[in-house]
Amino acid sequence: MDDIVDGIIRSIENVKGFEIFNLGESKTISVNDLISVFEDVTGKKAITKNMPMQPGDVMQTYANISKAKNMLGYNPQTDIPSGVKKLYEWYQKIK
Repeated sequence: MDDIVDGIIRSIENVKGFEIFNLGESKTISVNDLISVFEDVTGKKAITKNMPMQPGDVMQTYANISKAKNMLGYNPQTDIPSGVKKLYEWYQKIK
């Protein structure tokens, strides 16, 4: 089962009432590194255009998943390259 689905099921089964959980991952990756992952998985070179920072851009962001870990036992296991590969393989099957 994939991480987000696991987190959703855990929240349905373990939470009474209303709670908000961040079900992302707390590890960060740069845009350039993420592009490299997509290039590796797809075997295609991305066409990019570097631009200056835009209003609202942040240098770094990450998901604070401590509440989901504490209340749900949420513990993501899928790293970004594996997740991108799964997504790409799924998309190739359905398109």
